[in-house]
Amino acid sequence: MTETTPELACPIAPVVDIVFSRWTTPILWTLHEYGRQRFVELQRRIATITPKVLTQRLRQLERDGLVVRTYHAEVPPRVEYEISELGRSLGPLFATLAEWSGNLGKVEEARHAYDERDAVR
Repeated sequence: MTETTPELACPIAPVVDIVFSRWTTPILWTLHEYGRQRFVELQRRIATITPKVLTQRLRQLERDGLVVRTYHAEVPPRVEYEISELGRSLGPLFATLAEWSGNLGKVEEARHAYDERDAVR
C-alpha cells in the first residue's frame, strides 16, 4: 500500500488548516462584521484571546493575504487591520457554515446518545 500526503488524500486539508485554525475564524468574522479595526478593538471584541496570540494570528493572516495591515505614521503611531478581498471571498463559506450551525442541536443529541451507549459498555 502506498502512502499519500494529507493534501492528496483530502484536497481541502490545506484550506482547513488556513481558515479554521483556532483564532482565524473569530478574527476574520469580527473584521468582516465590524470593518477596519485597531488591535485594541479586535482584542476587546474577541475577549478570550491574549495579545500575544492575537499578534501571531494577525501576522499569519496578513502573510496568508487574508488581512491587510495599515500603519499610520502619526504620533502616537496607529495600526489598523481589515479583511482583504481574498478574506472576503470566504464569505460564502462562512455563510454556509452559519446555516449548517442549525444542526448543532443534532450533534449534541448524537453525542449524548453516544456517551450513554458508551457508559453501558
